[in-house]
Amino acid sequence: MPTVYSAAIDLGATSGRVILGVWSKNRLSLQEVHRFPNTFRSLGVHDYWDVAGLWAEVRAGLLKAAAALPRRARLASVGVDTWGVDYALVNDAGRLVFPVHAYRDARTQPGLQHLGHTRAALERIYAATGIPNVFYNSSLQLEEVVAACPAVADLAMRCLFLPDFFNYLLSGRMENELSIASTSQLLDVHSTDWSRPALDHFHVPAYWFTKPILAGTRLGAVRDLPELATTRVIAVPGHDTACAYDAMPAAPDGGDLFLSSGTWSLVGFESDRPVLGPEALAARVANERIGNGRYRPLTNVVGLWLLEQTMKDFAVRPQTDREWAALITAAEKLPAPARLLEFNDSVFTNPPSMRTAIDAQLRRNKAAPPKNLAGYLRLICASLGRGHASALQAFERMTGRKFRRILIVGGGSKNRLLCQATADAAGIPVVSFNLEGTAVGNLANQLVALGAVKDLATFRRHLAGNLKQKVYAPTA
Repeated sequence: MPTVYSAAIDLGATSGRVILGVWSKNRLSLQEVHRFPNTFRSLGVHDYWDVAGLWAEVRAGLLKAAAALPRRARLASVGVDTWGVDYALVNDAGRLVFPVHAYRDARTQPGLQHLGHTRAALERIYAATGIPNVFYNSSLQLEEVVAACPAVADLAMRCLFLPDFFNYLLSGRMENELSIASTSQLLDVHSTDWSRPALDHFHVPAYWFTKPILAGTRLGAVRDLPELATTRVIAVPGHDTACAYDAMPAAPDGGDLFLSSGTWSLVGFESDRPVLGPEALAARVANERIGNGRYRPLTNVVGLWLLEQTMKDFAVRPQTDREWAALITAAEKLPAPARLLEFNDSVFTNPPSMRTAIDAQLRRNKAAPPKNLAGYLRLICASLGRGHASALQAFERMTGRKFRRILIVGGGSKNRLLCQATADAAGIPVVSFNLEGTAVGNLANQLVALGAVKDLATFRRHLAGNLKQKVYAPTA
């Protein structure tokens, strides 16, 4: 089998990168050829993404990937994954007709509260879509846009979620991919098409969407970049979490719980059927989809967003691996927090100061705030560990399954304090992989689509034999 070169465009809410993947002799090697920061910007009272800036960085990264190839080698394919729920509204020529809002924009709060206080509608929408009522849902975002700017229904011909939009810019083809579509609260939980009851409830035009395609669909050749004229654009799972899950070398018997740890902690598992019902609704289980159409029930724990934002309130914060290691060591020496954080508090969504928000909640609960950054790290990791354990226990209760391990990838997998806190709270081992989860899952789907690998199970088997891992056994 000849060596295959593919590029993963992996866009996160705080940074993006283009990674060159090389598949040779059943081994995958990665080269990060381009990394760049990403953030939303506030304009007035609303928050927006700089999609033109992101596109410029994507193009620059692809040119670097092409330049990094050996002589006479060609880039076989490219795939795009991003964070969930956000979208671009375009006309039939692909031109943006509305600015691209960021999901933390507070504009969805009225719709969120209204649906949350209308029990019959809430239950009906959950039964139809399998997605809970959360402030960032595309459904609430689109509902607000149509209500605030009614003319947009005439201007826009398509709604493309962000990976769909970048796929369009690359290939010229407009499609909605299944895994990213499933984050919207608009997809039918029992099929691979849109939910008409949900579209009608949120007053979202049905003609903005076409039936979602499965991951692995070839969209065409890269356009407007002569250096990549023979490179194919492949629709990988558009949601970065779906890619991260695909990269995990899970046991075939289904005994592993998955944890993708980054800005969000996404805890879930793979399933042939959704997890529905009153308890699932109360636990805010999101029945998102795998790129092949199966289910990925998960729940969101607020994640390392707490730490990322708290560090902004400290003049001195870690910048290197060595500084991070020193901070984690200092945090490990501190006693366990007397009081953990309550994640369901809306003040943690996007506060002006995360440290102030944390301190205020602790004081309301008659607990003293931490004294330094190490103290906040200790508190946040312990709180997240308990949140991960609670999600595991809820899934076991609702499904009758028994999970034997937690597999963790993402930035949090490098934080031994977080991994150990999760193992201690859950009472089962946490296995941390030295794995660029989202990029690897992105590339895995490209390799399967190209025929370089038989299927995802085969890829996982090859990957498991070449991965470094660390096991954190529970100590309590």
